[in-house]
Amino acid sequence: MGLEEERAKLERAADELERRSRYLSDLIQQQRRSRGDGRAGEGKERMAAGEEVLVVVKEQGPTEEKQRKRIVDGGRAGSVDPKEQQHPSNIRVRAADMPLELQRRAFRCARQVLGSMPKLDSKRLALTLKKEFDSTYGPAWHCIVGTSFGSYVTHSLGGFLYFSVDKVHILLFRTAVEPLEK
Repeated sequence: MGLEEERAKLERAADELERRSRYLSDLIQQQRRSRGDGRAGEGKERMAAGEEVLVVVKEQGPTEEKQRKRIVDGGRAGSVDPKEQQHPSNIRVRAADMPLELQRRAFRCARQVLGSMPKLDSKRLALTLKKEFDSTYGPAWHCIVGTSFGSYVTHSLGGFLYFSVDKVHILLFRTAVEPLEK
């Protein structure tokens, strides 16, 4: 199979995934409206413990489109305008599926490291956040830092935070780790 055929196949798969995601989001909204609890921007959907949640974050650099993002917070899902997720020191939550306590720890750690740097060192910031979360909350944390990047990740429930501090974007997420069989 040629490279072009592979690319076309991947594009079709990505389109199908996006179509299904939109379909599921529409179904959830219809259910909320039919139950009468579908206030704009607030959802009450419950998820089973241990369920993985797929979040797609598309970044377009300085010309980033303003759009409503789907976030998951403490077992509840809903759409929240990123402007509503403002925090002090120019911190803006873009998408989250993480308890507030862990979010605050990530914000504090990011502010400390960024404050100690004369210029941005993305690798150092990513390493510091990863080590902090690995040592405090267990293994398998991953961190991506930059001013413009794209990502497509699957994370463990309650272990995803995508935020920015000024123009630096930080993606911190956890994946499930299973012990090796002996």
